Amino acid sequence: MADLFDDLPAPDVDWYPEWLAPEAAADALTQLIGEVEWRQDMIGTPAGRVPLPRLTAWQGEPDAVYVYSGIRNVPQPWTPAVAELRAAAEASCHVRFNSVLLNRYRSGTDSMGWHADREPELGAEPVIASISLGVARTFDLRHNRTGVMQSFLLKGGSLLVMKGGTQADWRHRVPKEPRVAGERINLTFRWVTPRAAYR
Repeated sequence: MADLFDDLPAPDVDWYPEWLAPEAAADALTQLIGEVEWRQDMIGTPAGRVPLPRLTAWQGEPDAVYVYSGIRNVPQPWTPAVAELRAAAEASCHVRFNSVLLNRYRSGTDSMGWHADREPELGAEPVIASISLGVARTFDLRHNRTGVMQSFLLKGGSLLVMKGGTQADWRHRVPKEPRVAGERINLTFRWVTPRAAYR
């Protein structure tokens, strides 16, 4: 008998729930909290400018400037732990990354709303490697046309790679989970084409 779910859309992702050993993931979390220059960005809403519900940082090669939601990210230099994770992600994904967006969720009330990473400088089918450290958080993907959802529990040490048409066809989020205690840091490595190259 045919599986009724065979025809449902599925995101083009690779999922490695045990990508880092628990000790290595815990060490990386501690290093990143201390070495990264975290900032509190503001975002425009109908009610005016409000703080993002998380802390962020942007690291990368000097020309990897990235703009999203009206926020212009000029890269800070790679810090040691981030550079080490970048090399490991490149080895797993077999692609190069020249930048990373770091999100620091201080508790379950920090979150990220529905969005897709579709900025022109990322290209048509970007490969985005998402490494999670710290407490586990839910990651939802929702198909644009059908509304089909797929959820992952991103625990510390996991790697989720979004590729192909995932950004074109799906949106993703990290919802609020007020009962979750503890910090989570997420690193999303990507390749940003210098803005002058596609104007």
